[in-house]
Amino acid sequence: MSHGYAADKAAVLTRLKRIEGQVRGIARMVDDDTYCIDVLTQVSAATRALENVALLLLDDHLDHCVRDAAARGGPDADEKLAEASAAIARLVRS
Repeated sequence: MSHGYAADKAAVLTRLKRIEGQVRGIARMVDDDTYCIDVLTQVSAATRALENVALLLLDDHLDHCVRDAAARGGPDADEKLAEASAAIARLVRS
């Protein structure tokens, strides 16, 4: 089964690896006793980067998985819509 992000998989992985590097950099900053505001700035940047990945994945999910399920109708459509709604709620609360 192909996931909605299949076409963007390489881009998603590239972004996640960049975020992984950011987080390692933040850990080094803490280890080096970097000024807390500078650490917080980097945490904020990493958080925004993760949020952007989440939005990309959500957009792909809506465009692929939810659209396909809605076209088929039935309980699968209801399930996919509920999943999307729950994912959006989690993003809004985070």
